[in-house]
Amino acid sequence: MARLLYRLGTAAHRHRLVVVLVWLVALLGVGVGALTLSGQTATSFSIPGQESTVALEKMDAKFGAGGATARVVVSGEDLTRPENAQQIGALVQTLNGLPGVQSATNPLDPAAPTINQGLDTAFSTVTYDAPVGGVAPEDQKALFDAVEAAKAGGLTVEVGGEATTAVPEIGGISEVAGVLIALLILALTYGSLVAAGMNLLTASVGVGIGALGVVIASGFMDLQSTTPILATMLGLAVGIDYALFIINRYRHELRDGADVETAIGTAVGTAGSAVVTAGLTVVIALAGLAIAGIPFLTQMGIAAALTIVVAVLVAITLVPAVLSFLGRRALPRKEREGGPVRDRGFVAGWISAITRRALPALLLSVIGLGVIAIPLTSLNTTLVPTQPEGSTQARSAELIAEGFGPGFNGPLVVLFEGEGAAQAATAASPAIADLPDVGVVAPPVPHPDGTAALLSVIPESGPTSEATEQLVADLRAYLAGVDGVQTYVTGSTAVSVDVAKTLDEALPVYLAVVVGLALVLLVLVFRSLLVPIVGVLGFLLTIGASLGATVAVFQWGWLAEAVNLDTTGPLISLTPIIVIGILFGLAMDYQVFLVSRMHEAHHRGLGPVESITTGFRQAAPVVVAAALIMFSVFAGFVPAGEPTVKSIAFALAIGILVDAFVVRMVFVPAALKLLGEKAWWLPRWLKWLPVVDVEGAGLTAGKEQRELAAADR
Repeated sequence: MARLLYRLGTAAHRHRLVVVLVWLVALLGVGVGALTLSGQTATSFSIPGQESTVALEKMDAKFGAGGATARVVVSGEDLTRPENAQQIGALVQTLNGLPGVQSATNPLDPAAPTINQGLDTAFSTVTYDAPVGGVAPEDQKALFDAVEAAKAGGLTVEVGGEATTAVPEIGGISEVAGVLIALLILALTYGSLVAAGMNLLTASVGVGIGALGVVIASGFMDLQSTTPILATMLGLAVGIDYALFIINRYRHELRDGADVETAIGTAVGTAGSAVVTAGLTVVIALAGLAIAGIPFLTQMGIAAALTIVVAVLVAITLVPAVLSFLGRRALPRKEREGGPVRDRGFVAGWISAITRRALPALLLSVIGLGVIAIPLTSLNTTLVPTQPEGSTQARSAELIAEGFGPGFNGPLVVLFEGEGAAQAATAASPAIADLPDVGVVAPPVPHPDGTAALLSVIPESGPTSEATEQLVADLRAYLAGVDGVQTYVTGSTAVSVDVAKTLDEALPVYLAVVVGLALVLLVLVFRSLLVPIVGVLGFLLTIGASLGATVAVFQWGWLAEAVNLDTTGPLISLTPIIVIGILFGLAMDYQVFLVSRMHEAHHRGLGPVESITTGFRQAAPVVVAAALIMFSVFAGFVPAGEPTVKSIAFALAIGILVDAFVVRMVFVPAALKLLGEKAWWLPRWLKWLPVVDVEGAGLTAGKEQRELAAADR
């Protein structure tokens, strides 16, 4: 692989203009495609074939589920007084006239009132023509404006519901700040603003193509709203890091006296091999999300994986082409003029301290990360998002909870299907009302043909509570004994329970397959059994600390203000599996980049400790810079406020810090020191495995490089 990539790097050098133009045309092409072919993304989650999803489909076919709905809540003293009733009537008339609105109910309609017994809280259900996630932003704004105008009459008016959920956007102030911090780190690392800007520019091309490609895909399939953000976040972080590794090796070769072409070829052949290997590990981890069998999770994984593929291709083709234009200007002016290279005394002192006190360092890192992981034992997940505190959605939910009870914010619906469905629903109502945590059981709503009926069950607890989740299980257990009809339980909480169950069942299988494939890849790379095992054990420490810290902040509320967290609550159900998949790939990235230099030193004949020290001194500074860059990119997505992205970005940011600075900088070198020569042991029965020359050992001899260059000419 190293020889192939060496030739690719030199080819990119010789045809640099063509390579740059091809990538720019590709970027322009996907940009045009994104503008003309993009579609809308969804903001809700469901899994085809599950009981709750099947029920929704059957209800749509039988009763007509309609489009997305919003709930306008009105609160005030005695809403039935003439002046208040008049204001409510005017509000309902305004709501019915809003663009995109199919209908808006009157809460004071005697035939179907939606006002509480205290007569101080009522709500109007606003139904849109568009499906969930499809309400246009301008239509949402018109609704918010109407609600705001209604407050002038003296009543308290708030609005919430699925129709008010906005699709998260990319490119806010915090994301831009994260990129600027990454640029600053690059400038400090290179000592050159030109090199730093070039690094960021090439990474932007890659993430632009990848993210815009996802936008194009939204016009042909139903994608979740978080998919483009996830692809952008990962593509940007990985694209900057992969370019950093190649540029760093290129500068190293220039300092050693190589000409530009040889330096480019060697950088792509050595660091580029590590980039391809690391990228393949990330792709395996992301594409492996398909194992869960959950369509929206598969889409997220594949989209992010394709963005990583683009980032790798950019790193091994566009980066060397741009470096060819840059030449020796990639070095700071002093180094170009033969000045001294900055000393790495701190790095040398760090690894010396770790190798001298390997056992205490190992124990300290394991115990410290174990303590941070303790909150993980209280992990709670849901698909019902917690609205930002102080928002109109949160205030409307509070008014409903105060006026009708918390369960009105998450009603459950039971579908009875079959001959005599209405009679079965009526007969089951008393027993259902006696179940724990049931607040109200509404009268059944039969279908005109008598083959179906709906029964609304209002829990006493809120939609994200464990009591409501238990009620879903209790309802299904009771309904399993009802003869003569088919029964289904659905509603937002039921969907959340079904998705969480599927994710819990899929996670062990996912870990086994992905970790197994990655172990095989790392065994091929390092020709060792123990080094990959040490790397995977370190990952377990990383994921424990990452999710533990996330639970402490997002569920317990620790340091919530530091991350602009509006309110605490359960994590979104897909957070653990996505974070595990992404962090595993990125953790193996650092394992490859750091340990490959140690392996290279050992391959040259250095002893165990000297190999660790030499490889660490060469790779640690660039790994530190890469980790800080990735942290700043992920952290830039935390303050945005979108619940799903917020928790995932926070977990990834903490995971990167822990993995780079504790696991790879302390745990791994300490473990390798204690293992000694055994760390590089490979059983005789595995000697047949092919040699994957990630370090580019075949390119170290200048003679062979010249022969390869001559052969290419």
